[in-house]
Amino acid sequence: NSMLENRPQKHYGITSPISLTPPKEIDYICTQKLIEAMKPFGVFEDEEELNHRLIVLGKLNKLVKEWISELSESKNLPPSVVANVGGKIFTFGSYRLGVHTKGADIDALCVAPRHVERSDFFQSFFEKLKAQDGIRNLRAIEDAYVPVIKFEFDGIEIDLVFARLAIQTISDNLDLRDDSRLRSLDIRCIRSLNGCRVTDEILHLVPNKENFRLTLRAIKLWAKRRGIYSNVLGFLGGVSWAMLVARTCQLYPNALASTLVHKFFLIFSKWEWPNPVLLKQPEDSNLNLPVWDPRVNPSDRYHLMPIITPAYPQQNSTYNVSTSTRAVMVEEFKQGLAVTDEILQGKSDWPKLLEPPNFFQKYKHYIVLTASASTEEHHLEWVGLVESKIRVLVGNLERNEFINLAHVNPQSFPGNKEQYKESDHVSMWFLGIIFRKMENAESVNIDLTYDIQSFTDTVHRQANNINMLKEGMKIEATHVKKKQLHYYLPAEILQKRKKQSIPDIGQNISGLPFKRVSMDGSSLDGSMNIDTGTRYSSPPSLNKISKLDNFSLVETESASTSREKPLTVTMPSVPIKGLSFSVIGSKTEITSTTRAVLPPTGCTIPTVVGRNVIPRLITPHPGQGQPLLNGISTRNSKKASPKRPHSPSSEEYTKRLKDIEKDSLGGESSPIPTTDTKRLASKELPDSSSPIPTNNIRVIKHSIRLTLNR
Repeated sequence: NSMLENRPQKHYGITSPISLTPPKEIDYICTQKLIEAMKPFGVFEDEEELNHRLIVLGKLNKLVKEWISELSESKNLPPSVVANVGGKIFTFGSYRLGVHTKGADIDALCVAPRHVERSDFFQSFFEKLKAQDGIRNLRAIEDAYVPVIKFEFDGIEIDLVFARLAIQTISDNLDLRDDSRLRSLDIRCIRSLNGCRVTDEILHLVPNKENFRLTLRAIKLWAKRRGIYSNVLGFLGGVSWAMLVARTCQLYPNALASTLVHKFFLIFSKWEWPNPVLLKQPEDSNLNLPVWDPRVNPSDRYHLMPIITPAYPQQNSTYNVSTSTRAVMVEEFKQGLAVTDEILQGKSDWPKLLEPPNFFQKYKHYIVLTASASTEEHHLEWVGLVESKIRVLVGNLERNEFINLAHVNPQSFPGNKEQYKESDHVSMWFLGIIFRKMENAESVNIDLTYDIQSFTDTVHRQANNINMLKEGMKIEATHVKKKQLHYYLPAEILQKRKKQSIPDIGQNISGLPFKRVSMDGSSLDGSMNIDTGTRYSSPPSLNKISKLDNFSLVETESASTSREKPLTVTMPSVPIKGLSFSVIGSKTEITSTTRAVLPPTGCTIPTVVGRNVIPRLITPHPGQGQPLLNGISTRNSKKASPKRPHSPSSEEYTKRLKDIEKDSLGGESSPIPTTDTKRLASKELPDSSSPIPTNNIRVIKHSIRLTLNR
């Protein structure tokens, strides 16, 4: 051991390690227990499955070489060139990192020499794949941000991207980490190469690959179980988790996985965001490609949780993170630290770390977002688009002055067929909402109509622009209280465990502290596949009451009654102007009775199909930013999200819609990461650049208003 400590070690990362302490016997035992706890979740493939993947990749590599050779002949290249033209398949992502799970797909890159065009890949190679035995579900997505061919080869799902290099032959020992390979390439080839280059660079920057892989497997499983694994919804995706684990490995180069998991939570529960996580000092290769640099790009200063890819051109992999998703993740890091402290002290076991969260017991208020379509094919398209824009809704809600937190659950659920008779294909997402504690007001009227309407406008405008919008595609947003969730979800998802205390999220979005004493448990399986939950029948009462014209609801809550009565509600036959209903606020015991008129399970905005509105957002004053080290500027955490001064009244809302429609597209918009406006480093075109659709499509609007009692 002393020899190991005294041996000079290679220096990894931008700072020296925190500790070089070698592992003790107890660490080996603890790591073995961690492996045993992970096994039931199918994270490890056996030898047979691993070998099958290698065989499939070998076949694909052979196909690529054959195709490039045939294509070179057809383009009349000299036989001597054709013989050595080469071509190669590279892998990246979780498979290349060595952390893929059972049945996971493989991300692969086809690298071709300069005379092979992208159009050849999507035409002649696509046809070659089509004629190949063992290939199923073949589809090309040529207009994607990173164009891809997707298929199943002998039972293995493969996503294949393409890059042509500015060289005549592709040898088997080609190193893609060489920056000069990017010269003279178009942007789609650079993007396609980026996945491989980042993955390879990460592996080169960790001290011990096996310890890194096992730790990353544990953290990825934990993140999926806890509902914080989703790049598209504003949490972190696979490459971001990999970089956080790699940074932990750099700081503790000799530690085993059990220690590294604990240190991971220690580091990132205390990390001072938005200071960036870097695996190496960024280098400029003078290729004039855009890189993440808050000193140069003002939009980069608004990134809340920057994790920077190590390969040129350096990018922030977490540009989707919002104030709410960051707050949720930091809370989870703190919870993970508390649990791993107990585990390493022998007071608990690893399965406790992998327990699913209590999402449906955690909040008093929820927004149910429903996407429906008339056919399965339309539904798949529609759900993909709606899910990709949910972070816009989160951003809108965050900027409402009465909302402290908007927490989206990444898992979607199938809709209730009885409830949505018109649409056969329905998906639901749930957002937990924490309203701001009102100090001086008895009750506050809150209007969420504008926040939700501007989100549905964004989705419909995008669908219009890409000609996706079909008859029967709808979005609906409903505010419900915790006790109303049983109308949407089966009891096994909502059932409670005994209460357990949780750490505070600390400074919330508006910078005001808020208190939560405890949360109830739930048996929700965070790793459950999307849209595979069992369908369930509607409660009989819901169908009966929807036939009534008008109904007055009396709702009581008492500390002495542990059993909650089912909520009976009705939809008025005519929408009531300025409809509002009472919502229990911060007090846990309510003795008075609240009376209100309610539609079923809250007020609904059934947006049939889009309205051509581009919402204008408040732009924070440039002077709000505070400079940090390395030229990185950020706003004070207490001003992390600019709020609208108040929720608009119905008259103001109508005026605002008219004003927005009159406005040109050149208006200022807010560079907050949750919106798709003015974010230069984003991987999507900003929504505000989209042309206004020419065909006016009718929108059905109901207001979502509520009264928050003190």
